[in-house]
This record gives sequence, C-alpha cells and structure tokens, in this order.
Amino acid sequence: MNAKTNRVSVYQLSAVGLMTAVVFVANFISIPIGDVSRIHFGNVFCVLAGLLLGPVRGGICAGLGGFFYDFFNPLYAAEAPITFCLKFVIGFFSGAVSHSKGNHGGSMGLNIAGAVTGSLAYVVLYLAKNYINEAWLLRNPMETVMVKLAAKGAASLTNAAIAVVVAVVLAPVFVKAMKAAGIYTKLYPAET
Repeated sequence: MNAKTNRVSVYQLSAVGLMTAVVFVANFISIPIGDVSRIHFGNVFCVLAGLLLGPVRGGICAGLGGFFYDFFNPLYAAEAPITFCLKFVIGFFSGAVSHSKGNHGGSMGLNIAGAVTGSLAYVVLYLAKNYINEAWLLRNPMETVMVKLAAKGAASLTNAAIAVVVAVVLAPVFVKAMKAAGIYTKLYPAET
C-alpha cells in the first residue's frame, strides 16, 4: 500500500476545519420554540459538509461543529458527546449517498437523496434519544413524553426540510467555486 494514499492533505484538514467552524457558527442562527426546541441553520451546514466533503470528513465536520456548540452552551454542555454522534450521522449519510457511484457532490439527484437520508436518520435518532431520556431516565408520564416529542419532532422535521432545501441549492454553487479555485482537485485528486 502506498503511504501517500493514506496521508491527509493540508487542503483536506483545512476543509474540515473550515466546515467545522461554519457548522458551529450556523447553530447560533436560531429561533427558539419555547424552552423545548429551536429552529436553526446548523443542520444545513451539517448536510452541506457531507455533500461537499464526503461521508467521513463531512461527518466529522458536522459532529465537531455540533459538539463545540453544545460544549460552550451551559444548557447543552452535558449532551455534547451525544450531539457529536447524532450530528455525525447527518454528515456521514449525506456524504455516503451523494458521493456514491464515483460522484463527489456533483449529482443533483444523489445530493437530494443524501440530504434527505442524512436529515431523516438524524431526526429518528434524535427523537429516540429524547424518548429514552424523557421516559426511561427522567420517568416522566407518557403524556408529557409524547407532548415533548411532538414539539421536538415538529422542530426537527422543520430543521430537516430547511437543511435539505438550502444545502441542495448551495452544494452546486460551492462545488463550482471549489473547482474554479482548484480546491476540488486537491480534495479529490483521483478525479483529475
């Protein structure tokens, strides 16, 4: 095995660092829904990271960006490791689907399928996590659990829909800019 194929380039590290920072900052752009949930733009860039950088790098960006947002917010700090795992799922599945069949975020159909897959996988896991927390750990009455899950589910599905639409619209713009700047060939040298 060639050692060069296993090395991570400066471009790849820079792309991961940049998208991690973008995911982190995008989480601050939000509209709270009472004290139960919020509509935010963090998931848009979790999906976009997967579409642009592929499953592993996109998952890392999404996970770390979400982790740092939670870690530095006293309301969410205790759940930062769980957030890393859940947000990683968005980037990973978005990237896995959009980068399948030799595409690297260049197919609109695969980008849509990836964005939907990553977003829905996140919603399912997020609601499962909240159900376990509310019903099993906090032992709330089932009526309370269902009301909270309904509110969180509505907000999560809204975030998912926003993420799919905005990320799918932005992805071709970013891919075109990356190609024009020569960054695309540095991230995907096999394409050249």
